[in-house]
Amino acid sequence: MISFTKEQFFIVTGASSGLGKATALLLNELGASVIAIARREDKLNELKSESKNPDNLYIEVKDLTEDIEGLPKYVKSLKEKYGKFSGMAYCAGIGGIKPIQAIEMADMETIFNINYFAPIFMTKGFIDRRCNIGQGASVVAIASAGAIGCDPGMTCYAGSKGALISSMQSISREVVKQGIRINCVSPTLISTDMAGEIEREYADGKYPLGLGEPIDVANMIVYLLSNKAKWLTSHNYIVDCGAII
Repeated sequence: MISFTKEQFFIVTGASSGLGKATALLLNELGASVIAIARREDKLNELKSESKNPDNLYIEVKDLTEDIEGLPKYVKSLKEKYGKFSGMAYCAGIGGIKPIQAIEMADMETIFNINYFAPIFMTKGFIDRRCNIGQGASVVAIASAGAIGCDPGMTCYAGSKGALISSMQSISREVVKQGIRINCVSPTLISTDMAGEIEREYADGKYPLGLGEPIDVANMIVYLLSNKAKWLTSHNYIVDCGAII
C-alpha cells in the first residue's frame, strides 16, 4: 500500500480542478503534505474543504504564465516557506482544437506557455539541490496520448505535449545521478471540465471500459511519485484504457 508522511511535501499545479485536484486529494488522503497551486482561490478553498487532512493541504494562488522565467525563483520561495520537496505533479494545462489554417502565433504561445514552458521552468526550480530532498525525489508531468496519436486540429496541443515528453526525458537523464526521477503520464480524454460535450461524444465507443475519471490518472501519478516506483524514470506512461488512437 502506498503511504506518505506529513513531512513529505509535494507540489501539485492545476490543483483546483480535474487531474490536479484528484492528485492533490489523493496525496493528502495518503498522508502527504500538499502545496496546491492554481489561479482561483475560491476553487482552492473548496479543495481544502474536501481534503481528508486539511491541516496538511496548503493553498498557493498563482498564475504560472505570469512570469515563466521567474518560476525557478518561485519554487525556491516555496521551499523557504515549507521546506524541501519530495515531489511535484505538474497538472496545469489547457486544450484546444483548431485547424492549421486558423492557427495564429498567439494560439501557439498561449498553449505552449502553460503546457510546455511553465512545466520546464517549474522543473528547473524543483531540481535545484536546495529545493528537493535528493535521493527519492520525483517529478511527474501530465502530457497527453495526443502527442503520440493525435486527431485533426491538434497541431498546437499535440505539439506542446510532444515537446514536453521529449524535454522531460532529457532532463531526467541529467538529474538521475542526484537520485531524482522524472516521468510523464499521458492520458487520453478524461471526464474533466476541460473535456467538452463534443469531445465526449467523439470518444463514445473508443474506450472499452468507459471514459476515464480523474482518479484513474491520479492513481498513476501518485504511484510514480511514491517510493514504490523507485526504479522508474525517464518514461512516458500512457493511460488510455486500450483506446484506438
